[in-house]
Amino acid sequence: MAMDEHCYLEVDVNGEEVFMVDKRIISSFSRKINKLLGKSSRSTHRTKIIFHDFPGGPPTFELVTRFFYNNGKKPDVSPLNIASLMCATRFMEINELEKLTQEIIKHWSWPELLLALKESHKLLPRDSIVLSTLVDKLLDSLVIRVEESWETNLSSHVTFSPESSGVRESCETKSSFPRIPSLFEDLTALDIGFVEKTVRIMVSRNLENGIISKFLFYYQKSKFGSSSLDSEEKVEIMEAIVDMLYSLDIKCVSHKSLFELLRVCLNIESSQKCRDTLESMIGSLLDRASLDNLLVPSPSSKSYLYDVDLVLRFLKSFVMKGVCGVESRRVKKVASLMDLYLAEIAPDPHLRPSKFLVVIKGLPDSARNSFDRVYRAMNLYFEVHMSLSEEQKIKICSGLNYEKLSTDALDHLIKNAIFPTKSASRALATRQEQAMKEGRKSESSRKIVLYARNLGFSYEREKLEAHLRGMQWRVMELEKVCRIMQFQMAKMTKSRLSNDVSRVSVPKFCS
Repeated sequence: MAMDEHCYLEVDVNGEEVFMVDKRIISSFSRKINKLLGKSSRSTHRTKIIFHDFPGGPPTFELVTRFFYNNGKKPDVSPLNIASLMCATRFMEINELEKLTQEIIKHWSWPELLLALKESHKLLPRDSIVLSTLVDKLLDSLVIRVEESWETNLSSHVTFSPESSGVRESCETKSSFPRIPSLFEDLTALDIGFVEKTVRIMVSRNLENGIISKFLFYYQKSKFGSSSLDSEEKVEIMEAIVDMLYSLDIKCVSHKSLFELLRVCLNIESSQKCRDTLESMIGSLLDRASLDNLLVPSPSSKSYLYDVDLVLRFLKSFVMKGVCGVESRRVKKVASLMDLYLAEIAPDPHLRPSKFLVVIKGLPDSARNSFDRVYRAMNLYFEVHMSLSEEQKIKICSGLNYEKLSTDALDHLIKNAIFPTKSASRALATRQEQAMKEGRKSESSRKIVLYARNLGFSYEREKLEAHLRGMQWRVMELEKVCRIMQFQMAKMTKSRLSNDVSRVSVPKFCS
């Protein structure tokens, strides 16, 4: 049946195609059409509307009209048309279609979500508000898939044992960490803006920070491995990744990957803020670092071998975190690492005395149980830098804690002609003081032994006296028995009838 002419609405879409639609139906769904028609919706004249910049052009408008004529039922939405369809629904102010479209996204597969993201990216920044909402919905669905995949992957790797039942100190130490899900490989196709949105959603959903950091490192390597990026794009990606890593729990970030990131960061001339942030993160994890991590070549503008200033910034960041006051185990690890580092930089002929001393004094004396390795590093430094003045050597020796030098180290220092006389005298005084303490300890020990011996003698004497008292009591008992026996024998003798010849004297048992 032909449509009545007074119900016609003629719609010109971008000058490409003209549609004839029922203005009553279309105005019942589209608030924009309804406002444009106004009272003319009841007019008997044919009405024409011209859209010069309709999102998606005629194909999208046709898709929208099908939704109208199907009485608002589920539209034919696909990853290829969802971006333009969402823009069209916002353009025509059709809330019902927008809600239905967002609901459909939840049931899409991983490839469909990725395809929809790519199509959305093509339209940006045409309608940044509506597309931003769509992208958030798509990314949220992607993150849910990642989360589900991770949980499945994790459960297949976890082994239950007494060792694994305890709480681990940090995210990085989890032995059950599976490899990065292959899903992350697909996410590397996203631009850095989408990645930032993805990470924000991951954080908001409380996704494991270790997963997020692994993804970011993976993304950076993948992107920088591509020759299509210019230097500005690399800097943009690097700075965004560093900012995102900084927002995570630092304990869940790999220190090795941070050092690798720093090397790349130095090569691409990123901003000072980016380098400072990265150095701060590395400094927080300095107790996990190895000596190789610290042996970074110095900048071309510097004459010394290794970048000592960089390590000092790491050390400063570590100390400023307040670890020194509460976590002695971590501090001692860093002190041990610094001792190894001192031994590496000491032979550098271009290393200034002041810089060498700053490395020594970078941690409080309480961080080291012994200063023997510091002494050996100083000795090596003096051997290489023979032109040092006595005053310079004395200043360097101010970094020594003589009380924490072993006896062998003190004896060696006293005889060491390379060290200043003042240091040798100080070592001698410390050695004598130690000897006096050892002497007092020895005297104290001798007195304790003597006292113990006296206690032993007293105890033995008491035991002997008790034994003698016991013997005396037993003798008294025996004498008593003897007297009783004598009385009984005498009584028996008197009653016995015998002649004088046959009488025999009774022997005395007791006197």
